[in-house]
Amino acid sequence: MTEKHLSTRFDSELSAICARVLEMGGLVESQTVQAMYALTHFSSETAAQVLEAEQRVNRMEVEIDLDLQRTIAMRQPAASDLRLLIAVSKASGNLERVGDEAARIARTVQRLINVGLSSRLRLPMGDLQFEADLAVAQLRKSLDAFARLDVAQALEVLKQDDAIDQEFDGLLRKLITYMMEDPRTISSSIDLVFVAKAIERIGDHAKNLAEATIYVVKGTDVRHHTLEDVENVVR
Repeated sequence: MTEKHLSTRFDSELSAICARVLEMGGLVESQTVQAMYALTHFSSETAAQVLEAEQRVNRMEVEIDLDLQRTIAMRQPAASDLRLLIAVSKASGNLERVGDEAARIARTVQRLINVGLSSRLRLPMGDLQFEADLAVAQLRKSLDAFARLDVAQALEVLKQDDAIDQEFDGLLRKLITYMMEDPRTISSSIDLVFVAKAIERIGDHAKNLAEATIYVVKGTDVRHHTLEDVENVVR
């Protein structure tokens, strides 16, 4: 009965930690959406909200790390439970970095507003929004895969990662063209290059979360593996 009681307590602790990670995931997803709204609508108020949320995300990462340390020290988990705790640590770290990228976009918005960027300048805001939509969709899908430990969906995230990279490359070429054609866009275009890179990194963190899901279920670290190798692991 005592062992069963301890096992029930441990399961409860694991569930609570995982729920905290998913809550964190929802927050950084919202941050990213808000950051892009701030950019496309030149909203300093929304940008400030994104930066305020960053502090909450940072606190959540620290709290999750403390919970993980306590759980590992007290329960001494083995095998799949330990893999899950390791994956949770990786997930919270990647989600915190997503929040950092959203905050970076928000700070860029504030800078563009302060320098008086004209909305009349021909800049690819729609293309940036499209890239961001891809990244947010990837993040949402990877969080869902992590919540359900769905390796098939995690694999789909990995397969779709190239789409964000291709969009970034296209945006970079377009911004270079704008700078060459209209010198007035040089400063703002450089800022938007960093925004596009931040969005691409959000996609990378979504990919990392998908890899962590596969690690939990299959017990294989698939980082730095080819897609073909990962497909063989998932089968």
